[in-house]
Amino acid sequence: MTLARGVRSLSESRNVGLFLQNFATILGPAGGTNSRNMGKSSKAKGSKGKDAQPVIYCSQADAGKAASDSPISTDKSGNVMLKIVAKPGAKESKVTDISCEGVGVQIGAPPMDGEANAELVKFLASALGVRKSDVSLERGSKSRQKTVCVSGLQAEDVETKIRNLCS
Repeated sequence: MTLARGVRSLSESRNVGLFLQNFATILGPAGGTNSRNMGKSSKAKGSKGKDAQPVIYCSQADAGKAASDSPISTDKSGNVMLKIVAKPGAKESKVTDISCEGVGVQIGAPPMDGEANAELVKFLASALGVRKSDVSLERGSKSRQKTVCVSGLQAEDVETKIRNLCS
């Protein structure tokens, strides 16, 4: 029964390599069949959902690593660069988390006509205690991954203020 199901899947499947991996898992090393593994192994190997890559949070112990791992860095001019993972359309603007990918910020504005970008700049300026003109969106105006430039503060000060907002 399992072999017939596998042959039918092969004729329907575009990815023969994935089929062969799954079929080898079903047969196992002794060549016996185990129909319960079929669903589990195909789900685990082909999964590309939220659980595919775990989120790794940066901690104080990670401070000795390369600057590219941190979402907060300094450019050549001395300005602080923040990697932002934007989540527009929230009820209120707030910092949700700090990970190696970026600072998670919920934005209380819809992602239309630049409203979320304007709200992000306004929120960061008030949260960091600087003028709105000291905060600018450098990259990612139409993306959730953004880079924001903050002038007038040191990177350590920005990191402290962001961590205080997160907790």
